[in-house]
Amino acid sequence: MSAVSSSAPATGPVVLDGGLSAQLEAQGCDLSDALWSARLLLDDPGQVVAAHRAFFAAGALVATTASYQASRAGFAGRGVGAAKADRLLALSVELARQAAEEASAELGDGRARWVAASVGPYGAVLADGSEYRGHYGLSAAELAAFHRPRLEVLAAAGPDVLAVETVPDLLEASVLADCVRGLGLPVWFSFGAADGRTRGGEPLAEAFALLADVPEVVAVGVNCCAPQEVSAAVSLAVEVTGRPAVAYPNSGEGWDAAADGWAGPPAFDPVDAPRWVAAGARLVGGCCRVGPDRIAELAAALSG
Repeated sequence: MSAVSSSAPATGPVVLDGGLSAQLEAQGCDLSDALWSARLLLDDPGQVVAAHRAFFAAGALVATTASYQASRAGFAGRGVGAAKADRLLALSVELARQAAEEASAELGDGRARWVAASVGPYGAVLADGSEYRGHYGLSAAELAAFHRPRLEVLAAAGPDVLAVETVPDLLEASVLADCVRGLGLPVWFSFGAADGRTRGGEPLAEAFALLADVPEVVAVGVNCCAPQEVSAAVSLAVEVTGRPAVAYPNSGEGWDAAADGWAGPPAFDPVDAPRWVAAGARLVGGCCRVGPDRIAELAAALSG
């Protein structure tokens, strides 16, 4: 825990995992449900453990939980009540912890392995790609009513860090920054980014500045962006916040919400990772469509 919250980001780099959904699909799981990878918390939790184990075996030191798209509202669509939904959120942390302990025992390398509880944006629950644009038409109070309960449940489940991911705009970032205060856990914030701006079109510098004075925030950066966005964004995050950066881009393909699929050529190249570290990234991994094979290459590039 303390290694993730303080010394690891300060000294780093720490290798994060990659895209959980891609690994689950590689294992034969159908993620066409609106709950996406969170469906497995309900239907087949063993697959989640196996996916986490695959990334640990590849060299990742952090498992990011299958809670990105999980919420009371999302599970309600499957007829799951609030109490059970909260139990499933907590289960995501327990499964990642199980995988970490099993991997440590099997690999026997004496290395610490950690659990990051994933907190996706409101748009992720809509399952329509709106986390890639933000500006949902909700008020700050409505966003807080959605996020605060799930953050509290995840924090109580005992992860090492909260991973507030793919934040698309300033309003949701501001709400989430308020919601994490006082939870008693370190938090990293990562924004979706394109052309030096949030997915909602605001300057990244303004987004990063919202986190500069939040004591729980231990790292700020970007995720689920094109790899070519990373170096400049990481440098900016460090400059604006004075904190270490987190960086885990996607494969470089773009999400086509209308077609409900990925398009374009992959551009994720693990040999770029040392440049991200040189720019200030201390938590480094991959996001959508970055599998264990690429994480293994990234770990090797950083170990050199």
